[in-house]
Amino acid sequence: MKHMLIALPIALLTATPAFACSSCGCNLTSDWLSQGLVAQPGTTIGLRYDYVPQTELRSGTDVVDRSTIPLPTTREIEQNTYNQYLTLSVDHAFNAKWAVNAQLPFVLRPHRTIAEGDTDQSYSRTNGLGDARFSVRFQGFGGAGITGVQLGLKLPTGGFHQNFRTGPAAGGQVDRGLQPGTGTTDLTVGAYHFGKLSGAFDYILQAQGDVPLTSREDFKPGAAGTFSAGVNYTGWKGITPQLQLNLRLAAKDSGINSDRENSGGEQLYLSPGLSANLSSHISAYGIVQLPLYNHVNGYQLAPKYTLSFGLLYRM
Repeated sequence: MKHMLIALPIALLTATPAFACSSCGCNLTSDWLSQGLVAQPGTTIGLRYDYVPQTELRSGTDVVDRSTIPLPTTREIEQNTYNQYLTLSVDHAFNAKWAVNAQLPFVLRPHRTIAEGDTDQSYSRTNGLGDARFSVRFQGFGGAGITGVQLGLKLPTGGFHQNFRTGPAAGGQVDRGLQPGTGTTDLTVGAYHFGKLSGAFDYILQAQGDVPLTSREDFKPGAAGTFSAGVNYTGWKGITPQLQLNLRLAAKDSGINSDRENSGGEQLYLSPGLSANLSSHISAYGIVQLPLYNHVNGYQLAPKYTLSFGLLYRM
């Protein structure tokens, strides 16, 4: 069971930060290690559900009171976006040093907004397969603990031409940031270190980034990076609690079809989590992510919390 004790803390650390974005839409930027970091060869299949309810309109570091904004107005006033992701992933470790990972999400994203110049709400419900991710990792550096690096690609498998369903904007295309996919190919890079603190306490450090390599139909998402630090306690049989800090930095989107002035920002989150071994092959985990600091460009919706739940099956 040693491989499960290593795997789950990293699954907890990396499963949520990328979803907690404060942009117009919270596009999936799933981690590369959500299937677990294992020291033995083998295959792990994962299924993860993420819920990101963006209900709070913010500008800079402040909350915006929508009731004080007279309508119509010269800017879009977003009401809410309820992001849901169901991600299937497969992780295969060839040996103690090399492994590959593949992830494919399904995205469901109801959204309400009042467009510039309107007084009534418009509604969209974008859904479908999102952008697939493939990566390779190496962790054969030796020394104390486990140190590794990852390199991968996000591919434009998700659609990006869905329209508003009702309201004044019905029939018009939904903002690119709200589509299931970005339409772009992105390079993903990262590094991590897992080690012992003292007694039954372990720690994890991780940095990861997403850099778009292409634009598509006059849209290019901003580059983003997350930096995470976590500690977990392994003194309880079969149950591992963890506490993390997650910092996310995102640049502005670009292109004629982007909402550039209302994209990008910086967020810091506190993320308690818990994992449990359900059997010798199956583990489950859950994470709650709470904002400590939030700065956005322009006007953007942000979540007051995010939830993630996952199952890992080690073959």
